[in-house]
Amino acid sequence: MTTEQDHSTNPQVVLILSGKRKSGKDFIASKLLLKFGEEIATIIRLSGPLKSEYAKAHSLDFDHLLSAEAYKEQHRGAMITWGEEKRQQDPSHWCRLATAGQWVASKKVWIVSDARRPSDLVHFKVYPHVIRIRVECDEPTRRKRGYVFTKGIDDSDSECGLDGVTDWDYVLNNSSDRDAEKEIEKLIAFVDEKADSIGDADVA
Repeated sequence: MTTEQDHSTNPQVVLILSGKRKSGKDFIASKLLLKFGEEIATIIRLSGPLKSEYAKAHSLDFDHLLSAEAYKEQHRGAMITWGEEKRQQDPSHWCRLATAGQWVASKKVWIVSDARRPSDLVHFKVYPHVIRIRVECDEPTRRKRGYVFTKGIDDSDSECGLDGVTDWDYVLNNSSDRDAEKEIEKLIAFVDEKADSIGDADVA
């Protein structure tokens, strides 16, 4: 059963990152956090509560699911299926869990590092300043970072659910032939211009 979303605590800006596996979403998110500062910003990983709840339900090591690549890949397929069942019951289930708690509510800038489905974008669109960012990366660069196509994962909704979106607010190219720092500086400038009411979070 779907539970009504609580928007009683609004961040001043929500940055939503989307991209393929090994495109560098976590890298970009960490750079954005460094630019804004942890005193006003936080990274929200929608996969965090999914991994936590899946680990509890299946008696797995949660820390390994977060940090050990081989362990995570071993369970990825089953975890995606399990998480999708929860999402079908309530499309905002994982978004709501990821943003619960005072540590999130107290931050002016939310950096959502891993939006994967249209329902993720819908969940956050009610906030006053939402900037949707697509992280693009060519396949050779992704392969250098460890990407190997896996049937049932890379052709599933968890990786392809937002491929049809064409109206991203910003597209950041994170391929190896680009200067990542310059690309991020351009993004920061765009954020400042787009969300002019960001106030103390201004980094220009």
